[in-house]
Amino acid sequence: MAPMDDMETAPDTAPAAAPQDIAGNVDLGLLANVSVHMTVEVGNAQITLQDLLRLNEGSVVELDRMAGDPLDILINGTQIAKGEVVVVGEKFGIRFGDIVDPKKRAETV
Repeated sequence: MAPMDDMETAPDTAPAAAPQDIAGNVDLGLLANVSVHMTVEVGNAQITLQDLLRLNEGSVVELDRMAGDPLDILINGTQIAKGEVVVVGEKFGIRFGDIVDPKKRAETV
């Protein structure tokens, strides 16, 4: 191998820009089939291991949210929106409400 000071370095090149449609939106066609993990968070609680071991059927743990507060909607651990639970037929669903600004979401990634 050549010494480090004899090696040529690659010219600095800017990454290629993502293709954009007429409206200026980034074309996400290549990413359309990528799976992500969506989580709806009702609330959180911090408890001791001793309290955890005492939990049994019928136990209640108080969460850090008030009843009726919007739920956090997360994609791969990043909050993208707030929403509320709805019933769709015999299943639960989530109605999206306050959507986090995409620029703010990108900052957290």
